[in-house]
Amino acid sequence: MAIAVYPGSFDPVTMGHIDILERTSRIFDKIVVAVVHNVTKQALFTLDERVELIKNSVQHLPNVEVECFNGLLADFLKSKDATVIIRGLRSITDFEYESHMSMMNKNLLPDIDTVFIMSNPCYIFVSSSGIKEAALLGGSVCGLVPKAVEIGLKEKLHRFK
Repeated sequence: MAIAVYPGSFDPVTMGHIDILERTSRIFDKIVVAVVHNVTKQALFTLDERVELIKNSVQHLPNVEVECFNGLLADFLKSKDATVIIRGLRSITDFEYESHMSMMNKNLLPDIDTVFIMSNPCYIFVSSSGIKEAALLGGSVCGLVPKAVEIGLKEKLHRFK
């Protein structure tokens, strides 16, 4: 059974992330979306909120599971018997960063491979930070995030006002 892990902060999950999951769910038997707290970023949604938003957004993908993790990605992969890391790429800048991370993970776990999936061109400009900024400034993110996230953003931002 080919098990892959798709790690990220997903704050919030976007249609670009969902597109990557839809496409890779046809390749792998099981995908675990590993939601991590990124210490270098200020999160809008809690880990539990992000997990729930992703679960609501991938209900149509029966081979996708969602859970939190902290610590070393290599340790998480071992605990899941996973052999592949999924990473989406939007630009050459993403590739430079992700290729270095891939090499580090390969050094830690030689049997692990990273699969890079190019973003659908219609989502190349979409990032979680861009979504948060647009939403915070009152812009529409309709079609750029799953409906559950759009609702969650409105509720979250309403509390800040």
